[in-house]
Amino acid sequence: MLTITVAALVAPAIIWSGVRSGFLIAAAIAGLTLLGWTVTMPFLRYRVHRWEASGTAVYAKTGWLSREWKVAPLSRIQSVEAKRNPLHQMLGLAQVSVTTASAHGEIVIQGLDQAVADDLVAELTVATESTVGDAT
Repeated sequence: MLTITVAALVAPAIIWSGVRSGFLIAAAIAGLTLLGWTVTMPFLRYRVHRWEASGTAVYAKTGWLSREWKVAPLSRIQSVEAKRNPLHQMLGLAQVSVTTASAHGEIVIQGLDQAVADDLVAELTVATESTVGDAT
């Protein structure tokens, strides 16, 4: 989004020489903001996103300003899947989705290493198969 803003500010600076300096200053500010966002975002995400899979449930905590804590008991889990979009594949990452019989939606664990995601899916599949419950 910010990249589009920078491009939209540079284009008029190229076309109209009378307003060039104002648009270039605005583009520089937007570009520095984008750079700051790109550098700090991974660290912020790492600090505020947590997950755990135990013998009884899957836990996930997300959010910066507004925190969300989801718990899915193994007896309520209906499906577990690993998803990899093209960016995930380039970076060797995956996302694991745990779908439950709840109206609150699925638990999504983002940015896992592919091997960790595959192990988690296998572990949860075995655990849910051996857990007594109706998953409804």
